[in-house]
Amino acid sequence: MKYKKYFRKTSLKQKRVGEFFLKEIAIKRPKILLEIGVFHGVTARNICELLKKIHGNDFKYIGLDLFAENIENKDEIIPNTKFSNPFKNIYFKYIKRQDPYSLEAVKDLLKKFENNISLIKGNSNIVLKKIDMSKIDFVFLDGGHDYQTVKSDLNLCREVIINGGTVLCDDYDLSYAPGVKKAIDEFSYDNDIKRTIMCNNRFAKLEKH
Repeated sequence: MKYKKYFRKTSLKQKRVGEFFLKEIAIKRPKILLEIGVFHGVTARNICELLKKIHGNDFKYIGLDLFAENIENKDEIIPNTKFSNPFKNIYFKYIKRQDPYSLEAVKDLLKKFENNISLIKGNSNIVLKKIDMSKIDFVFLDGGHDYQTVKSDLNLCREVIINGGTVLCDDYDLSYAPGVKKAIDEFSYDNDIKRTIMCNNRFAKLEKH
C-alpha cells in the first residue's frame, strides 16, 4: 500500500519509510490503534485507509496531540508546521481557511472515517492515564521527543505490550533528540521488553519476548 501525503506535512516524508510503516501495520492487523503525535493527520489518514481495507468498518483509531505550537516544556522539540511550498500556504490560508496543525483540520482530513476515529487534544502525560490501554492493540509513538516525555509515554503504554500488543516508536536514533533512544533503551531493559530496531534505526518496535 502506498503512503499518501494528502498535500500536508508528515514526519514519514520519505516514500520507503512511509511504506515500511504501513507494512508493519498490515502485518499486525490491529483493530484498535492509538497514535501519539498526530501532527497534520497524514499518518492517521493512511492508517485509517489501511485498516478500512483490512477490517471494513470494524476498527478504531485514536489520535492524541497537543494541536498547538506553543508548549510549556522548553526542552521539547517543536515540529516545524510551516510549508516551504508557497502554494500549500495559499491553499490552507485562503482556500481551506485552516491551520493544518489544528484539531479541526485533522478532523476534516479524516471526516470519511468519522465513525471510527477519536481525536483528543491534550498532553499525553495526562490524557494517557484516562485511556483504557487494555483495549489497545497497537501504539504508534511519535509525540514529544524529550527524554522525560518519551519515558512517561512508554510507561503509560506498558499495558499494551504486556497484553500482547505492539508499541512502534518513531525517531529512535535521532541525532538532535538523543532522549528518545535513551528512554526506549531504558524502558526495554527495565521491563524486560523485546526491542527490535528497524528501517535503518528509524523505528524501535517494542513487544513481549
